[in-house]
Amino acid sequence: MRPVNGTLFASGRNMATGLVVLALVLTLAALLVPVHVYDNTRPAAAATVTWDDDGRGTIGTEFGPLTAMDRDFVRKVRLAGLWELPAGRQAQERTNREAVREAGNHLVDGHTELDRLAIDAGRALGVELANQPNAQQQAWLAQMNAAQGDEFDRLFANILRRAHGTVFGLVAQVRAQTRNSMVRTLATRANAVVLDHITVLEATGLVDFAQLDGQSGAVPGPAAPTGQVPPAVPIAPSVPGEAPSPQPAGSE
Repeated sequence: MRPVNGTLFASGRNMATGLVVLALVLTLAALLVPVHVYDNTRPAAAATVTWDDDGRGTIGTEFGPLTAMDRDFVRKVRLAGLWELPAGRQAQERTNREAVREAGNHLVDGHTELDRLAIDAGRALGVELANQPNAQQQAWLAQMNAAQGDEFDRLFANILRRAHGTVFGLVAQVRAQTRNSMVRTLATRANAVVLDHITVLEATGLVDFAQLDGQSGAVPGPAAPTGQVPPAVPIAPSVPGEAPSPQPAGSE
């Protein structure tokens, strides 16, 4: 009987050892799988934010280093105002829905402020800005111009919501990464304004979220309408006594 007992004891000990090893393997897997999943998702998230590189590299300014992403961001804020202000005014004047009119009010107010800040930043930082919408933006405005009644309301809500959702990632990335105090001030306001616009556009009840699922992460760039080169906003030195509110780098 002793051999039998010895065999049973050895089998029990081997089973216990096996359970301990299995527990360790499962614990290790639980620790590693989230890391693996997170690592796999980071490139996808990062890939949704794009900007246009003007090839000028990083430039030193009195407000701090100015990167290609910073400059593209300032240009895109200006471009947004060039078409979203007219779109907002259309909503104010043409809709019969109070929620759409309210969204138009928010667009006009928000982009009036951001447009002023972008122009100030462009002048102070030497960034040339467009003074007319690009081809894609003109096409959106034409599409809304041609629509009537409920169709206009639907197009307004969905085109504007899609555009704001696309640019939101760039705004957040610039706010998180820029070392330029003037760009940071613009990004801080843009972050609040864009989120507000997303909120009021969704409040219309007309946004088709199924369409948003497939939206591209590329932000509409500063390309000119086909065959045309939009003249830039003249870059002028700051007028004495009218210095921008952001403080030069190193003075914060």
